[in-house]
This record gives sequence, C-alpha cells and structure tokens, in this order.
Amino acid sequence: MLSQPFQSSFKLSDGQEVIIETGRLARQADGAVTIRQGNCIILATVVAAKEPREGQDWFPLTVDYNEKFAAAGRIPGSFFKREGRLNDYEILISRLIDRALRPLFPEDYFCDVQVLVTLVSSDPEVMPDSLACLAASAALAVSDIPIKEIISEVRVARVDGEMVVNPKRSDLAKADMDFIIGATEKNLMMVEGESQECSEEDLVKALQLAHDAIRIQIKAQQELRDKVGVKGKREYALPEQNEELKAKVIAFSKDRLYQVAVGGTAKHERSEAFKLIKDELLASLPEDTTDEHLKLAKKYYEDLQWEVVRHMILDDRKRLDGRKLDEVRPLNMETDVLPAPHGSALFTRGETQSLTTVTLGTPLDELLIESAATSDYSKFILHYNFPPFSTGEVKPMRGPGRREVGHGNLAMRSLKQMMPGSDYAYTVRVVSDILESNGSSSMATVCAGSLALMDAGVPLPKHVGGVAMGLITRSSDNKYAILTDILGDEDHLGDMDFKVTGTRDGICGVQMDIKIDGLSMDVMREALEQARKGRLHILDAMYEAMPAAREEVKPHAPRMEKLIIDKEFIGAVIGPGGKVIQEIQKETGTTINIEEVGTFGEVSIFSTNKESVEKALKWVKGIVAVPQVGEVYEAKVKTIQPYGAFVEFLPKKEGLLHISEISWKRLETMEGVLKEGDIVKVKLIGLDPKTGKFKLSRKALMPKPESRPKPQE
Repeated sequence: MLSQPFQSSFKLSDGQEVIIETGRLARQADGAVTIRQGNCIILATVVAAKEPREGQDWFPLTVDYNEKFAAAGRIPGSFFKREGRLNDYEILISRLIDRALRPLFPEDYFCDVQVLVTLVSSDPEVMPDSLACLAASAALAVSDIPIKEIISEVRVARVDGEMVVNPKRSDLAKADMDFIIGATEKNLMMVEGESQECSEEDLVKALQLAHDAIRIQIKAQQELRDKVGVKGKREYALPEQNEELKAKVIAFSKDRLYQVAVGGTAKHERSEAFKLIKDELLASLPEDTTDEHLKLAKKYYEDLQWEVVRHMILDDRKRLDGRKLDEVRPLNMETDVLPAPHGSALFTRGETQSLTTVTLGTPLDELLIESAATSDYSKFILHYNFPPFSTGEVKPMRGPGRREVGHGNLAMRSLKQMMPGSDYAYTVRVVSDILESNGSSSMATVCAGSLALMDAGVPLPKHVGGVAMGLITRSSDNKYAILTDILGDEDHLGDMDFKVTGTRDGICGVQMDIKIDGLSMDVMREALEQARKGRLHILDAMYEAMPAAREEVKPHAPRMEKLIIDKEFIGAVIGPGGKVIQEIQKETGTTINIEEVGTFGEVSIFSTNKESVEKALKWVKGIVAVPQVGEVYEAKVKTIQPYGAFVEFLPKKEGLLHISEISWKRLETMEGVLKEGDIVKVKLIGLDPKTGKFKLSRKALMPKPESRPKPQE
C-alpha cells in the first residue's frame, strides 16, 4: 500500500476517514501528496518554474486531472488500449480545481505552475471529483510555491431530504441537489452544480454546510504541512514598477476613460474609444521610451481602466451600456427558424446570440460516457460552440476548448432537470452555436435550448432560463453593486460572477466564481434574489415566444412508438440471429431497438414515415400476441390442400381453415375457391384437442342463409 512518512487525517460526517500523506512518492516534485478514502487513492503533484519566462506578464497555471483505467482494473476501450487526451469528464474536474486555485496566487507571480492530479486507485462508492481539489491544495501546502491560502472542495448533495457531505456514489444517484463547493477558511471561492428546482435558501444552506466541512479539511492540511516542516514560501522576482510612469498614465487617461465609461455605448464602439485613448497615451510618451516601459504603460493603462469602470458603477450606480444595475438587456427570441432540423431557436439578448438546434435520434445514438469507475450511456447530449467571429476575432478553428466544455456542461445539467424520464425513447442532441457574444453565452444556450426543445416536440413541462450575475465591491467604504445580466467587460472587472439557471419554481443549475475575501451570506442572499427576478423576467419572454412544447414532433422528425412486451417474447421479436427483427426493419424501413427492463421488454420503433411505424408496430404486436378464441384476424393463405387451406393469421402462427368452414355452401373441392397469397378474414373458433392446432372459420363471419321452406306435397 502507498503509505508515506507524513500523515494527517479527518473524518466525514458518516464516519469515513480521509487520509492525506506525503514524503515518499514523487519526491522530485515541489509538492506531492496522496489522498485516500476507502480504496480510492489520488496522487497530486505540483511543480513551479523558478523564474518566469522572458516577457511573461500573465500567470500560466496548468491543471490536469487524469484517471488511470488500471485504477478500476479496466483496460481502455480505445484502439491503442491506453489513455488518450483528457475526456470531457476529466476536463470538467480540471476546471473545478483550476477555478478554485487560480485566484489564490499572487497577482504579480508569473512563473509557470503545473498541477497534475491522478486517480491511481478507484473505489466504486467514492466520487473522486470531491477529493481532487483537496489533493491539489495539499500538494501546494507541503511545497514552497507561493500560494496565499489553503483551500479545499467538497460535494454537498440532498439525499432523501437530508444534506450530505461527500455522499457515496449510490446515494448520489438519489439526490435532488448536487453541488461542488470550493473555499478557503474564510471565503467561498467556487460553486458548481445542479438541482431539481431547489430554492435560493436551500442553496445558501448547502454553502454553509460545505464551508464547515471545508474548514476541517483545511486544518488537516495545515497539520500535514507542520509535520513536513514547511517554514515559508519561496521568494520570487517582482515585476518592475515605475511610479513616475504610472502617474503620467493616470494624469493622461483617467478623465478620458471615465467619459467613455459613462457614455453608455455599444461594445465595439466602446472598445474602439478605449483603444484610441491607449494609442494616444503611448504616442504621448517620449520617443526614447524603452519597450519595457511601453509594456509597463500598457499594463498601468489596463489597471486604470479596470479601476475607473468599477468606481463608476459603485458611485454612479450606472453601467457601461447605460443600464440600471438590475436591468436585463433587450430580448428577442424566435422558434422554428430553420426548416430542416427537428427543432430550432434563435435567442438574442443584447449583443449575445445563440442559434440552437435539436436533433431527435434513436437509442442507437446514445453517447457512451466513460470514466475509470463507470461506463454509462446518455440519451441527452448538449454541445456548445464558440466560433471566433462571435467576438469579431480571427482565430484558428480547433476542437472545443475547456471553456466550451464547461459552458456546455452547465447548460446540459440545467436543461436535463426538465427532460422526460427514461421511458422517453428518443436520444436528444442539442447544439448551441454562438453567433455573437458579449456576456454569458452559456445562459443564452440554456434559454435557446429550452425553446428549441419545445419546438422539437420534446415534452418539457416547464421552460428553463438563465441569467449571469456580477458583483463589484470596495472594501474601503464597504460599497457593493450586484449586476444583472453582465457584459463581457463586467465579467472581467467584477469580484464575482455567477450564473443561475432554473424554472419559475426553483434553481436547476449554478456556476459561481468568487475572487474576493469576505463575501457575507447576506450579500449572497441578495444576489440570489436579484438573480431570481432577472431569471423570471427572461422566462416570461420565453413563454410568450413558445408557451408549451409541440404536441407532436415535426413531419420530418423521426416518429416513435414504444411497446412494452413480456420478457419471454423478446427472443421471438429478435428471431434466430436477428433474422426476424432485420426482416421487419427491411420491409418497413424502420429502426427498431429492444431493451430488457426488469421482467419486461421495451420495443422502440422509429421512422420518419408514420405509416412505416404503424406497419412495424402491427407486425411486432402480431408476434407477441397470444391467440384468443373468438377473435377475428386477417389471414394470409399459405398452402392449399384438398381438405382446406392453411393460413397465417398472426406472424409465425398458422391454422387450418377447413373446407367446411370456408362457406355455408357445401364445397366439393378447393379448386377455384382460394389461392395462395389471398387475404381472408377468419375467426379463431378453437384448438384441435389432439394436435393442438388452431381451428379457424370464415363462414362464422358470414350471415347464415335462411332455411328454404319444404315444398308442399
């Protein structure tokens, strides 16, 4: 076992022990720890360059979470049988760690830092994502890398009405709230999660419970650091400062920046005005100004712009585009905007726009989602695309980045709360293409996705909407401003940005990043209430555009019928080697999927043609039908014999239509009466007690002729 010289531990509320160890593994890293809960073991390492790269003026932090399939005794299913690049699940956990750690590094620290977190042993009941940030923070705590505070993350879920910290995987499946929360000893740093329409107060309670649990984990990290003997953090070269140059930048730019900020102009007009001031500032500097000082002047200018806009919002209670603090930008939304997709919507909010489509597929289109411990299929897929033209930029088009994966996941988790259950046979794919962006395109995706799903006829009971909020604070006089529906610039200059999605009745998803110390729960409650009002405003407009889901899918969308059959008939529908089901699909032009669910079989039939679906449905019903004496059937003549005809009245079920049962009239021969391939209506009148064969009658469906009167003598 991976025991190590230095160890500390703590217990979760259910009594499970979590052990943090360091000292023997990965000793050449600046910091390395293992976290163990049950059989789950996570190794975290951290290494920081001693010097920043030449010309570096931003903080290059890399966080990668990776799961080894060997940790769960599995071989990867890829062609190369080895782990490839990070999958979406690993990227999402990497983002959870990154978002909590990044604000805790000094603003003037520009050395490369790499945090690698690896699952090396898996426990089927332990969720590793709730331990990953604890591992990363502990590795930093036992190193000399200059991070300002120790943090941790926990999961809080509500299971059977009770809030639980880091629940077991089996319990999490029953949860109606699921949030990951990161915090320092004093302050919340990050929140991400979903819920089935929880209230704002329920969320606050989850945050408070999480913070109490995190403080225990921080104490365990401090104890481990003390045992290791870490005395302090390394010194690093501070960036050059020039107070005289800084004063010149302020004197030249401050008033001009304020005039642009209060102008209430559109994004590109405002950006051009800010750029013009910057260009004029640099042109005003002496010709012999060095490149280093020019770079420094640009930094001072950007810092001043950040400060001027913040003070304007706090003091004037006015925003960059002229809106009130709680005002949502103009809304415009349309559905059924594209003729070919199964559902579509165009959602525009100010200068942010999402064109979203919905495609309905069969169970064969389900998405396989693999981690080391699990292999699950998802029938609801959402992809988010952010092309460079949406912000007027030129960039190479590559695969989706971490931001796209994170934004798409938030929208997917939010809309998933209103999706129909497992009895809904369609696989549903939502694709959001951001055509224009100036703040919270992820929330535009949620709104457009909800509209497009209803346009496609997916039976969502309620619309899901979302709004992005911001917070700006000033510690010198305790002033703060909560902003509804933030712009891209407001996101950059704010102290907190949080996205809240939900219905009229509660919260479905939250993503929150906090960059300041000392955020009180009272301010949090106020921000959540303002977010609720903003969300309701947007939802009202969504209901006007699309009051409810279409009752039927569109004519060109796949038609679907589902039939529940007894488990014993599954083999009969499939046939030997799939012969029967393949014949049905070929003859009817449908796609058929059969799943065994408990003691029943679910037969799902898909086709874009309604008649094809009905034909296949009738065929399957015939296979699974139990012949009932007295029932009437349409039968096909298979063979003619001197004594009658053998007919198929249900698929693979034949019976004898005796010559005496064809007509009330006595027939001497079968010649010219019926021929092979004829369709006749017959009634099942019984079973031959000797042979067990079905006895059929045609004459039983005919009126009996009246008896002729006897001739008088």
